[in-house]
Amino acid sequence: MRVLLVDDHALVRQGLRAVLGTTDDCTVVGEAATGEEAVERAAETAPDVVVMDLSMPGEGGVAATARLRTAMPAVRVLVLTTFSDDRRVRDALAAGATGYLLKDAAPDEVVAAVRAAARDETPIDPRVARALLPGAAPRADGPELPPRERDVLVRIARGLSNRQIATELGIAERTVKVHVGSLFRRIGVADRTSAALWARDHGW
Repeated sequence: MRVLLVDDHALVRQGLRAVLGTTDDCTVVGEAATGEEAVERAAETAPDVVVMDLSMPGEGGVAATARLRTAMPAVRVLVLTTFSDDRRVRDALAAGATGYLLKDAAPDEVVAAVRAAARDETPIDPRVARALLPGAAPRADGPELPPRERDVLVRIARGLSNRQIATELGIAERTVKVHVGSLFRRIGVADRTSAALWARDHGW
């Protein structure tokens, strides 16, 4: 497994490199200290898993995750952060993160989470899993959406394809694709599943 480490603290990256270096199936192929650098390094190194901090100077981990998942859909992003509040958990997963771990996790937990992410599983720290419970209250905040993009989002949340959305709204399928792309950029997600989660979390 090729792993890219993203954290603005060199000491954290050094510790992660040491932990992953004890395995025989993980290779650290690069490091980055900002979200912008993460996207650049990922393009250069083609990692399987990106271990992503959330709070960094400039572009944060959520925005970087969304950009990575758009540019490189096969890359899995494992969030490793100190933040456990529901909003950050939901935002990270809505942006396309595969898993969410807290920085006080034991070294073997980090290794296990990286391996799980590489298998396209969803390693979630039990302490933040409550954010994913069906009864969790939706958030009302978020960007203002144009009426047509709201129409498209509601139908994405229902599981409709672009062709089905076009039929329901009486517009061309290529027009739906344009709205979907604009919508994804506006709400900061990379795929339809993340858009559906965003819609649920915001009461749509």
